[in-house]
Amino acid sequence: MLRMSTLFLRTLRDDPADAEVASHRLLVRAGYVRRIAAGIYSWLPLGYITFRNIERIVREEMDAAGFQEVHFPSLLPRDPYEKTNRWKEYGPDLFRLHDRKGGDYLLGPTHEEMFTLMVKGEYSSYKDLPLSLYQIQTKYRDEPRPRSGIIRGREFVMKDSYSFDLTDEGLSESYMNHRAAYVKTFDRLGLKYNIVSAMSGAMGGSRSEEFLAPCETGEDTYVLCEKCGYAANVEAMKTTVSEVDASGVPPLEVVDTPNTPTIDSLVEILNERYGGGFTGADTLKNILLVADGKTISVLVPGDREVDMKRLEANLPGVSEIRLFEDEDFAKNPNFVKGYVGPQDAQKLGITVYADPRIAPGTSWVTGANKNGCHALNVVNGRDFTVEKYIDAAEVRQGDACPECEAPVVIDRAIEIGHIFQLGRKYAQALDLTVLDKDGKARVVTMGSYGIGVSRAVAAIAEQTHDELGLNWPAEVAPAKVHIVATGKEDLPFDTAETMAVSLEKLGISVMLDDRRDASPGVKFKDAELIGNPIIVIVGKSLAQGNVEIRVRRSGERSEIALDAAVDEIVKLLA
Repeated sequence: MLRMSTLFLRTLRDDPADAEVASHRLLVRAGYVRRIAAGIYSWLPLGYITFRNIERIVREEMDAAGFQEVHFPSLLPRDPYEKTNRWKEYGPDLFRLHDRKGGDYLLGPTHEEMFTLMVKGEYSSYKDLPLSLYQIQTKYRDEPRPRSGIIRGREFVMKDSYSFDLTDEGLSESYMNHRAAYVKTFDRLGLKYNIVSAMSGAMGGSRSEEFLAPCETGEDTYVLCEKCGYAANVEAMKTTVSEVDASGVPPLEVVDTPNTPTIDSLVEILNERYGGGFTGADTLKNILLVADGKTISVLVPGDREVDMKRLEANLPGVSEIRLFEDEDFAKNPNFVKGYVGPQDAQKLGITVYADPRIAPGTSWVTGANKNGCHALNVVNGRDFTVEKYIDAAEVRQGDACPECEAPVVIDRAIEIGHIFQLGRKYAQALDLTVLDKDGKARVVTMGSYGIGVSRAVAAIAEQTHDELGLNWPAEVAPAKVHIVATGKEDLPFDTAETMAVSLEKLGISVMLDDRRDASPGVKFKDAELIGNPIIVIVGKSLAQGNVEIRVRRSGERSEIALDAAVDEIVKLLA
């Protein structure tokens, strides 16, 4: 029983100054977490009970699916990450350190290498497969901008599991088994979520899906087609554009467009001097970037911006990318800032990438690589060539669904789970093979599956809170029932104690506000802020033989006879 008279808890009336989202604000105010440093939080008793409830549900569903739990250290050696090239690929996101002998170590951001080596050390036959292992472990990533409380921290807890199969068909089956286990897990956690197509990113692999909890303050943006059900992370949304017949397009023509540093100013002068009807969508925007030290150009329609996150996700193998800066233009006088076009890309040594909207045969107005000049009728395939098409332009509400062409809607969410078909990337790098039935060595194929356990605390808080405070589902809450005793006499406190004991004998967890020095108003506000699902008030109505029961989620209140209260609470929780 959690007795508030002795519970290590201090609630706050004011929001923390650095709180950006509701979960951060309320978890601090209700005494669940406290900030230690940027992106690093400690858990107080209420927070840790809630966290462990979520961890318990995750573990129960993983075990029920037949996955086996293991545990790795957080402090890991450099060598395995060198073999998979992730010592370099992770870049500044890794926490790196040396031991006293100068050896290189890291704090684990994820454990693919460790799982692979563990299986390699124990298994050698196809008869040992399929296999799925998981752990619940603290991870470390040196986020450049930790924010939103425990949603994006530098230290966090994740459930990561890995499947090991001999064949691609086996991997597909393991993937679907994990997917089903995730659906059961998030349903039990009371989360609303969408399953969307996603990019594999630095993890590698083929099929990838994210479990996203819709939330106005979420950091992930996803698209949803309400007609056919297509859903994808913005980075993974595909744009389909067909080739255009350009046989009737006039030859390229260079025209004077002085003082046109922006698309709007260019469109204005085009309509004034060269006939009306031009819009930003008729212009071609050339974004110069430096990718791993090499100059590249990304082409998007002039009425759209480049989505850098989307671009990076669609440029695999590139570890560092940045926009061209003034000093880059100074070093390359042939690049005319504001007037760059793709026509001379090969001569200038630029690799050209293009959004699929810049389809072969499409005609554009673009920079003429000459100060104060643009070129009309610049045709893809005739006047310039594209090295590769990648989805790089920003996605907008109303863009065409790639499945049915209906307009999509855009929403924000918190990523709570991510599943990948890794394939053989890590097994090949670390030589994980087994002998097949013919005695031949076969490289194992793997899947990777993650759930943000600590992040789920914040995601649930974001989705369920109201203007009064937190509002937990019963399986997650620190206690299922919050009993508040009020008044100065002993009777309400003794009655509350008896009721609490009766509930706990039935396996129902209880928080008992037995503080004698706190006013009823303070107790009621604390109960609403803390957010347990059932609140019972033992006070004035006790004179009539009643207690008040409040359902935190709905706000419903009722007076119930004392001798029927326990049965009513059991019924409400059921």
